[in-house]
Amino acid sequence: TGPFALKSPPMSTFHQQLWLIAHILTDNKQGTRIEQTFTVSVLIGGIKVTEDSLVQSDNPGLDGKAHNRTRLLSCQQECSDLILFHLGYLDYNYYIINVRFEGLVQQTNFNIENIVFYFKSYNTSFTKLEIWLRFTFLTCTFIAACLFSHSLRKFTMQDWSIEQKWMAVLMPLQLLYNDPLFPLRFLVDSWIPGMLDGLFQATFLCALLLFWLCIYHGVRQTDRRFWKFYSLKVLIVGMIWISAVTLSSWQEYNELQDPTYFYRLDTSNFMGFKIFFFIVGGVYLLYLLFLLVRAYTELRSMPYFDLRLKFMTLLMLIVLSISITITVLKFGRAALQDNFVAELSSHYKNSAEFVAFYGLLNIYMFTMAFVYSPTNNAVFETHFKDNPGLSMMNDSDEEVHYGSETESLGMTRVRPAAVGKYDSD
Repeated sequence: TGPFALKSPPMSTFHQQLWLIAHILTDNKQGTRIEQTFTVSVLIGGIKVTEDSLVQSDNPGLDGKAHNRTRLLSCQQECSDLILFHLGYLDYNYYIINVRFEGLVQQTNFNIENIVFYFKSYNTSFTKLEIWLRFTFLTCTFIAACLFSHSLRKFTMQDWSIEQKWMAVLMPLQLLYNDPLFPLRFLVDSWIPGMLDGLFQATFLCALLLFWLCIYHGVRQTDRRFWKFYSLKVLIVGMIWISAVTLSSWQEYNELQDPTYFYRLDTSNFMGFKIFFFIVGGVYLLYLLFLLVRAYTELRSMPYFDLRLKFMTLLMLIVLSISITITVLKFGRAALQDNFVAELSSHYKNSAEFVAFYGLLNIYMFTMAFVYSPTNNAVFETHFKDNPGLSMMNDSDEEVHYGSETESLGMTRVRPAAVGKYDSD
């Protein structure tokens, strides 16, 4: 039962976060399922290199008070690990932890042989790699955004296709997704940079979800007034965004107040958010599937729109299939259980996972920026307006559906249109 006095390894801001985990060993070799409720008391203190005594931290959780939590020990052949505390940012070089178990008693059908404590944090080499990769993607995104904007400078916004308009929105959000403020995590002792990183990523991902809905609906819809076209889509994706931000913020806030906070213990609130998240996600998938099937049914006989639909669907399926495959390989069945909230198992285990998850969406955006940017001779190809199959972005969507007023009045005025990189023979 303790008390157990533990001292962490040397810590720095490059370790990013710190977990203390307890693994309880028993003599239960028959595989009998055992569950026992007990209380864990954790007292946390911090030491800086320049100081010899325990001191208080600016982190609200390190206030010199013991944190008591009721936990459930669940064992079969092996007991599940217990996350005793989690620090979202590190402002001390060493942490001194006193742990006491109350109510953890020997049972008639099994005995507790030992309790193993171990610390986990990010590898400093991985952190340095993450900084360089984020900087590389951020630089490439900035260059791609500038080139894409430069390629559209000759055309008015009404000549842009819906894909090009959305790319003009998504690329600035991609800059935030790559988080230009990420180095602040290592310069300031604050939880704010980590909170902003989660906010930026949730915003970009939800904007991408909204983009897919608008593309499959907008490719056959020219009346795009907000209330008629965007309102339902914004409502659905907005609820997903609110759920994601609330879950991450709620976890972050509670851990700042109490480092021993564990979201699974807050059963009622956590399950409510979890059910709401999956319901809204299911509604989104059904709506996206409906728009996808309807778009293919109505426009598959039109070469211009059929080419756009096939390209958009191919890219989307590649992104979704790779993301789902990586998620299943990483989490297994747990992906549908409790791992969609920030937890130890939902963080990157190695650099390959980080590059796969993080680089996938960046490459997806770079591909779309390349394809949807007009060619250099787009201005001189406007006389092919009557044959939209010659290019992917030969005209604005309204002109392709109904024809332009200039065509009905004769060759009195020719307005240049943005032309994509797809040319057919």
